[in-house]
Amino acid sequence: MTRTAFLGRALCSAAMLALLAACSGAGESPKADGPSAQTTVAEQNQTAAINEWFEEKWEEQLARSPMTQTFLGRKTNYDKWDDDSPEFREENHRLELAALKEMRDKFDFDTLDHSAQLSYRLFEYEGEQNEAAWPFRDHWYEFSQFRGPHSGVPAFLINQHRVDTTEDAEAYIARLAGVKDYLGQHQKNAEAQFEAGINPPKWAYSQMIETSRNVISGAPFDDGEDSVLLADFKKKVDALEIDAAQKADLISRAEVALTGSVKPAYEALIAMFEAQEPLATNDDGAWKLPDGDAYYASQLQKMTTTDMTADEIHNLGLSEVARIHKEMTAIKEQVGFEGSLQDFFVYMREDPDRKFTYPNTDEGRERYLAEATALIDDMRSSLDELFYTKPKAALVVKRVEPFRERSAGKAFYQRPAPDGSRPGIYYANLYNMDSMPTYQMAALAYHEGIPGHHMQIAIAQELEGVPSFRRFGGYTAFSEGWGLYSELIPKEMGLYPDPYSDFGRLSMELWRAGRLVVDTGIHSKKWTREEAIQYLLDNTPNPEGDAIKSIERYIAMPGQATAYKIGMLKILELRHRAEEALGDDFDVKAFHDVVLKDGFVPLAILEENVDAWIASQQEA
Repeated sequence: MTRTAFLGRALCSAAMLALLAACSGAGESPKADGPSAQTTVAEQNQTAAINEWFEEKWEEQLARSPMTQTFLGRKTNYDKWDDDSPEFREENHRLELAALKEMRDKFDFDTLDHSAQLSYRLFEYEGEQNEAAWPFRDHWYEFSQFRGPHSGVPAFLINQHRVDTTEDAEAYIARLAGVKDYLGQHQKNAEAQFEAGINPPKWAYSQMIETSRNVISGAPFDDGEDSVLLADFKKKVDALEIDAAQKADLISRAEVALTGSVKPAYEALIAMFEAQEPLATNDDGAWKLPDGDAYYASQLQKMTTTDMTADEIHNLGLSEVARIHKEMTAIKEQVGFEGSLQDFFVYMREDPDRKFTYPNTDEGRERYLAEATALIDDMRSSLDELFYTKPKAALVVKRVEPFRERSAGKAFYQRPAPDGSRPGIYYANLYNMDSMPTYQMAALAYHEGIPGHHMQIAIAQELEGVPSFRRFGGYTAFSEGWGLYSELIPKEMGLYPDPYSDFGRLSMELWRAGRLVVDTGIHSKKWTREEAIQYLLDNTPNPEGDAIKSIERYIAMPGQATAYKIGMLKILELRHRAEEALGDDFDVKAFHDVVLKDGFVPLAILEENVDAWIASQQEA
């Protein structure tokens, strides 16, 4: 069955359930011997059975990924890395297809309750999407300047591998000893990609080399200060309540693993990067790859959960850029700036009076982190104005680690461990403070923290009675659409108190609108890196470094950047639809609960959920 047909069938079933509920008397219970009671029992039995099955499949999948176990706060297979060989990936794919067939054969959709039907649909949706994308499984760059195992290994050990006991420290050492095999596996994948004509542009290699060298700089690799991994291990071991001799032994063994495994692994990567760099071209878009146009179309479908074409997305971006320019022009006039909007962009970008940037010093960075934290704390105290459901998990704001800050993005979020052992983290990249103007600080904090990704992801993880694959899954358009929508809703609360901060909010939205233009420009219309950078400089107030880093990110991750604005526009469309339909009865807190109550969903299912809620409110 096609996904479209299946969604249609499920919607009809949901509508029938709603109709049956509306026809029964309020507060009345069905007779014990009536058909409604039998249907309810059947639904309960089948729902319990499929939910148990979903958990079994989740655990089977999880058992194949030691790193995911660590991300979720578990300490099973704590000394191991994932297997990312082609053979293992193919086996995963076969198991996924077998699970999809098993679900279809074993469970009757029509005997499930509404929540289980939604789980069925999402499990099927993901399986069908992954099957459609399977021909392009090797097109995503194994290594890029933006992300990859070379930067992922230290980030994982530093941020995910907790050391609460001596056994945890032993597992850390074992993982250090396993880095050579783990990165070697990824290196083989990257070499095979290169032979197939799949590799990042030439300009990316110097950044990958620099990041790799940063990891093996310092003790015990040379006579400098402790390397990032040795410093992290020492810090964690020093916090253990064990004697000095035990600590010294653990540190000594970690140093052996670092020099015997980590160093040669990174030296091999650097050698590969240096060998490939002269042979790489500066062609930037996905169009250059084998079946590149089909690959990019697949990426757009995956990232947006829509069937929008590259041309449709490009034109939407141009339209949104023009609309936001009009709103920014009004602010320019409000603050009394004389000159064109582009002149105002240059003024905000260059900040000649240093009104909007902190010093590029440790003190400036600490001030930024402190003020971003204060913004989030203030927003947290005001959540009752817009939300019924709030997250339980803690959130902290951290600076991106120096070893990866030159190549990392502007800001990003890391989900908390579901058991509360690790908070959610909003990472701010403070490598160049000129790229983090204060007029954008509030919107960025709201997006990554509260009410943005932290609220959305923590609430999803904390849902009860929902299968784990839904609580820990994700759809980019939904998650990033919510993040961008979360930049807007604080305006309703008066949290952009001056024109410049509201200009900052608009500049962040404009940036996402511009992404629709440049992502499709690069990957479909064959724009060069330089052309895309210039488009952002001409049409946004962001600094040049911001434009360069972002365009390089979009090149490394085809399609991902288009999800933000498309997701936000859908949420806004649904909110406006609900406001018009319900009038004075519209409850924004209830609307937000409807958006977040099922965790991550494709945009078409989000629309169904909101439409069903509107109908239920009209019938009440």
